[in-house]
Amino acid sequence: MGTGMSKVVVFGEALVDDFGTERIVGGAPFNAARHLAGFGMPPLMVTCVADDANGQLVRGEFARYGMDTAGLQTTDAAPTGRVVVERDGRGGHTFDILPRQAYDHIAVQPALEAMRQARPTVLYFGTLAQRAEEPKAALKAMLDGATTRRYLDLNLRDGQFSERVVFDSLSQADILKVNEEELAQLLDWYSHTCPPLDDMASLDVRMACAELIANFTLQGIIVTLGARGAGHYGPDGTLTTIAAEPVPELVDTVGAGDAFSAVYLYGQALGWPLTQTLERANAFAGAVCGIAGAVPGDMAFYQTWIRRWQGG
Repeated sequence: MGTGMSKVVVFGEALVDDFGTERIVGGAPFNAARHLAGFGMPPLMVTCVADDANGQLVRGEFARYGMDTAGLQTTDAAPTGRVVVERDGRGGHTFDILPRQAYDHIAVQPALEAMRQARPTVLYFGTLAQRAEEPKAALKAMLDGATTRRYLDLNLRDGQFSERVVFDSLSQADILKVNEEELAQLLDWYSHTCPPLDDMASLDVRMACAELIANFTLQGIIVTLGARGAGHYGPDGTLTTIAAEPVPELVDTVGAGDAFSAVYLYGQALGWPLTQTLERANAFAGAVCGIAGAVPGDMAFYQTWIRRWQGG
């Protein structure tokens, strides 16, 4: 992509999803980071692993995607992040997000130094990696005084967040990305009206989102709606919606939201118009639903999309 390209810093968990029979590298921030690298815009990933077998799997993905390891920390205080995944036999999964993992030990000084070296224009963050004090302090140090645009993919995981962390994150964000359930939670906490979300274009929903944007001085809210597409609310409640493209063959929805985030950040860096960015993000997220897991096994997967987008 050449020099002068927007530099993204991604902060948060890199971990391994343990299915018992196989281990697959994941973590929402690391999924988004790898997609950006796949598009030729490798971000700086700030995370922490241990010197163990799962840590080697994570490092292998840094190498496969040609990502800089300047933000990759190592700790001996905890094992590399692991999530125990159990299939329920009906195509769904249950997740056990284990406590006291390496990503709970992202340290302030190395994170800050990596950020200074990268001089980013965008910082992506979520909430899971803020469940422990050390990474929360690291993120705060990275955000303090930085002039970067802040992209918050809220990613609320049961039992892994507090309302305080959500409030502080919203206060730091410029762009907020949520799904329907997360938006409902935020409106329950921070809106006077808390309208039903069955009609995202209703005046009540648009005004509630405008209130949220005003309260936290956001620039906009992106809501992913799965099979219904996605929407973007502007500061005055203006809604930009796009319909979902059909997914030819649904394999699983793992990482669809992370794929959406990656294309949104990529499109913003390239100056794509908002509607086009949302359409392309949604189409790519749908394509990721057609492969097993959050990222492709073959890097050629990205070339199809890059060629398509270069066509206009």
